[in-house]
Amino acid sequence: MKKVFITTLLFLGFLLQAQEIALLKYSGGGDWYANPTSLPNLIKFCNQTIQTKLTLKPVTVEPGSPDLFSYPFVHMTGHGNVTFSATELINLRNYLSAGGFLHIDDNFGMDKYIRKEIKKLFPNNDLVEIPSNNVIFQKPFNFPSGLPKIHEHENNRPQAFGIFIEGRLALFYTFESDLGDGWEDEEVHHDPKEVREKALKMGANMINYVFSN
Repeated sequence: MKKVFITTLLFLGFLLQAQEIALLKYSGGGDWYANPTSLPNLIKFCNQTIQTKLTLKPVTVEPGSPDLFSYPFVHMTGHGNVTFSATELINLRNYLSAGGFLHIDDNFGMDKYIRKEIKKLFPNNDLVEIPSNNVIFQKPFNFPSGLPKIHEHENNRPQAFGIFIEGRLALFYTFESDLGDGWEDEEVHHDPKEVREKALKMGANMINYVFSN
């Protein structure tokens, strides 16, 4: 009964604010506010290329807030420490179990912290590497090799990890890729057009997955 009630709340929120996506403001000292131009650029790209009608300015939401249930796609980034309180863990778990989607993008330096919090969030679910033939890499833009490499951190291959709930990808963790940097304004990192385009297309695949599943 509780899960049904939560799901109802979640989808009522989606109906009311289905055209908004959110940035997660977390505790622990990490710079959750990194890459301020990323989401606005991703939104603009999606509206232009895959016919979404997203509000151009993303909202900011905290992991323990009931407002979390109003946003089908929540993005999280940063370089440093991340901590979720017990209350925040419960709220995030309920949100993801009821149909929400959290994209965590390691901006370099977050990995050792976020993995511990993901384990607390879903102690009985393994964080698994997502194969390149997963649908999230296939449409509307095809990435036959899986997650694209956008920025070099430690000379490692880009990896995508996920938590699946009843077959649905609910948490998507991108590591050694740095999609968010690729979404930023060109003058921030001076990435070539083709690199920024790869990042934006991968972001559009995530948005498409959320709004079509």
